[in-house]
Amino acid sequence: MSARISRRSAIKTLATTAAAVASGSVLAPSTTAQETGPVKLKGRIRHAACRWCYQDIPLEELCRAGKEMGLEGIDLVGPNEFPVLKKYGLVCSMVSNPTIDGLGGITRAWNRVEHHDKLVQAYEQRIRETAEAGFERLICFSGNRDGLDDEQGLKNCEIGLKRILPVAEKYKVTLCMELLNSKRSHRDYMCDRTAWGVELVKRLSSERFKLLYDIFHMQIMEGDICDTIRENHQYIDHYHTGGVPGRNEIDETQELYYPRIMQAIVATGFKGFVAQEFVPRRPDKLASLRQAIQICDV
Repeated sequence: MSARISRRSAIKTLATTAAAVASGSVLAPSTTAQETGPVKLKGRIRHAACRWCYQDIPLEELCRAGKEMGLEGIDLVGPNEFPVLKKYGLVCSMVSNPTIDGLGGITRAWNRVEHHDKLVQAYEQRIRETAEAGFERLICFSGNRDGLDDEQGLKNCEIGLKRILPVAEKYKVTLCMELLNSKRSHRDYMCDRTAWGVELVKRLSSERFKLLYDIFHMQIMEGDICDTIRENHQYIDHYHTGGVPGRNEIDETQELYYPRIMQAIVATGFKGFVAQEFVPRRPDKLASLRQAIQICDV
């Protein structure tokens, strides 16, 4: 009974805040980006934010404000921006993928054998850069199907990734393949289901290859988020958030209840990062980020 009351109260509080924001009358103090300095969080979730969602905010400003909100890291930046993060005591919680001759991004990556030589070259360098900066995670992608069946795609990814895993293991950098939805956002992407990604992790059998579980994308493809996390947490090394539908704020305007999802993550003993990867709709984007951190601080 107490859990229901708590959940209902939380929803009511968020709804009240949203109504005030929508009316333009006030922005609740808990969502104001410039509150009163650093906030004290519970410490059960390590908070990060994805750089690309705040491209119109200078990185220094994002780092400064994020640090005060309780961020420990910024996702998806490259080596040229590492010094800015370090200046503010932040880590790159997920290093961005290298690209070479149009390869390495979401659509053209590890599921094609003909891409492997160039990808190996690019990833070996990025692994070293990641380790030299003292960071631990590097993103990678499967690529699109483009007529390739899923089993052959698994085999091809296994062949290619096995070529760079010895380097990742040597430098203690974990490669994380992101699960993305192929229904709406990234049509034809191959690593679009948890089961496919888990099978690849099993085949590679290395502590330096895991999944980046994007909650937004997997809600669209599969749903059943909390049980999927509980059943597969050992294959997951990083999480992304995002409101469904639309990949906007993770408040009451969307269909997922993020406090419960965060509780499910905490229950697995997870010690990695949860990175906010929603695109703010409100004019004060940093206020939306602060609110998201508080929603996920369970």
